[in-house]
Amino acid sequence: MQSRITLPVTLFLASTFSIEMSAKTDDKSVWQYEDVFNIEYASSPKTSPDNSMIIYERRAMDIMSDGIRTNLWSLDIKDGSHRPFLSGKSQYRSLEFSPDGKRVAYVSNIEGDNQLYVKWLDTGDIARVSEVQSGISNISWSPNGQWIAFSMFKKMPSKGIFNEMPKQPKGAKWAGTATYIDQKRYRGDGVGILPKGNRHIFVVPSEGGTVRQISEGQYNHGGMLSWTPDSKNILFSADRHEDWQSRSRESDIYRINIDTGETVNITSKPGPETRPLISPDGKRVAFLGFNDKKMSSQNYDIFIMNIDGTRQKNITKSLDRPINVPKWDSKGKGVYFSYDDHGQKYIGYVSVKGKVKTKLAQLGGQSLGRPYTSGEFAVTNDNQLVFTQANTNRPADLALLSKRGKVTKLTNLNEDLLGHKKTANIKALTVKSSVDGREIQAWYALPPHFDSSKKYPLILEIHGGPHTAYGPNFSTEVQLMAAKGYVVVWSNPRGSTSYGEDFANLIHHKYPSEDHNDLMDVVDGMVRKEFIDKNNLFVTGGSGGGVLTAWMIGNTDRFKAAVVAKPVINWLSFALTADAYPYFAEYWMPGMPWEQADHLWKHSPLSLVGNVNTPTMLLTGEVDYRTPMSETEQYYQALQLRGVDSAMVRIPKASHGIAARPSNLIQKVGNILAWFERHKTDVE
Repeated sequence: MQSRITLPVTLFLASTFSIEMSAKTDDKSVWQYEDVFNIEYASSPKTSPDNSMIIYERRAMDIMSDGIRTNLWSLDIKDGSHRPFLSGKSQYRSLEFSPDGKRVAYVSNIEGDNQLYVKWLDTGDIARVSEVQSGISNISWSPNGQWIAFSMFKKMPSKGIFNEMPKQPKGAKWAGTATYIDQKRYRGDGVGILPKGNRHIFVVPSEGGTVRQISEGQYNHGGMLSWTPDSKNILFSADRHEDWQSRSRESDIYRINIDTGETVNITSKPGPETRPLISPDGKRVAFLGFNDKKMSSQNYDIFIMNIDGTRQKNITKSLDRPINVPKWDSKGKGVYFSYDDHGQKYIGYVSVKGKVKTKLAQLGGQSLGRPYTSGEFAVTNDNQLVFTQANTNRPADLALLSKRGKVTKLTNLNEDLLGHKKTANIKALTVKSSVDGREIQAWYALPPHFDSSKKYPLILEIHGGPHTAYGPNFSTEVQLMAAKGYVVVWSNPRGSTSYGEDFANLIHHKYPSEDHNDLMDVVDGMVRKEFIDKNNLFVTGGSGGGVLTAWMIGNTDRFKAAVVAKPVINWLSFALTADAYPYFAEYWMPGMPWEQADHLWKHSPLSLVGNVNTPTMLLTGEVDYRTPMSETEQYYQALQLRGVDSAMVRIPKASHGIAARPSNLIQKVGNILAWFERHKTDVE
């Protein structure tokens, strides 16, 4: 294929979009970039033991800190009254009710650092009960209310092996001490270089006192902590084997005595066993697990067993879907759970005998950037369900599902922002794959002032993962794109979850491949619609979507322009630079990268760069360690060497999750649209 030589664009700064898009930002009746800072959403609902109250995390964008501020708000289940519980400029999160419902524990930075606090509900008195140096997570009250357990990272000293450094003269300014690394997992996306140490389990008296570490050993302990009824032992998940750093998907369930530290291995199946949860009567344990077959996509099932680990039974084997978050019903007769199906997240229920009920309620609203499945729920002691309600055009609100099946919406967090705006209308689309006739599910968003007699440019937006799922879910990015006059289509090609393990593993050890064909079939399905301008087709995607975007423009010149966000370009280099390289090498590749060079190169978008003519922008966070910046730089430099119209955008202070900072979410979408605007031709 002949190369089209153009004058290359050398570098885009992360704020360039504002100049080119300024003419299109004056319609206040539709989404605007500044609206991102006004979004709120509900998260982490918790219900009081007497079924009267819900306390949830009300999360809002903070324009001053460029982050998310989390406060706690309460809802009265009977009268619907909605009021602040702990609110202000500080962060309040991770709330848990005491077993008797008279107190709550939570984490806050109100005094500077994040510590554990307890609040008495009758008087409003608050006590700080911890003095720790690291972040607290997985808070769990003992059944007798005397103890609070949590997990926390404990740093180990690391002095390195060189101890003959000359003494630094007073006033000298040397470079600093070299970092010595000898652990396999040494770097994490969003964290950077990992300090040496492990996550351990601690307990503290609920009225304050000395924080005491109860787990030992150079292993990571944590996840969900579940107390035995006598308040003497805790169940948790860990991999306490010497080679744990090489066992990416392995974990067992253990029991630890809080007085002696005695630790007993309860499960030892191959693969992960995680999220143990003791039944209300204390006799059974529900947990998540699967038999590890070394496939790149594997669904968790819910297992139950006796509290001593005997009589293990898979009770959801009839449901071939990704399952998460098991929660016992109040009588211990079954387990509620969340799961994904055909691009949406639902609540299901399974009895201890294995009878499954599906689609009790639809969850959503917590994936603010792109339209991924999301959502949380809680179960009251009288088996009502509190959940984050799905809405294509709103972030998460809370709703209540009664025992009789009635749904009551409890909050309206964004009506002040969006109630007077016209948002994108979301439609469904299903196409037949040209590869094998499978149904490929997709959705598209129409611009707010859509006129079917006009022609509109089309953006294909591709999800990451690749083993994740999009759906007709809320997405700030889609809303902003539609507000600027684009039709946006997104899809679940082969490799996506929520359609069964077989569908997800159609790309096992051959990604990307025929998922590209599925996506082009979706484009064909959209182009057949009279309101699509077939001369203005654009493509973008992030992470796995960035991989596929680069793969597509190496196979076709059909798109006017592309934005390749946080991609993998070269599987060989990625395998030895990504933070989770032990997992990728074991599950995503047929062997060690130096043994599979030909195979990995065959599926690397860089192998097709000689075919690329499409004007292409690369966009990645500067501290992304999941798909490192070196991947982006390889592709950008290859495009520059070929003279392809190209640009590189480096998002400041951004890891793989670019949307973690509101300003970076804006810069991401703004630069994508500015690039497309630059290359768009006059609409037919």
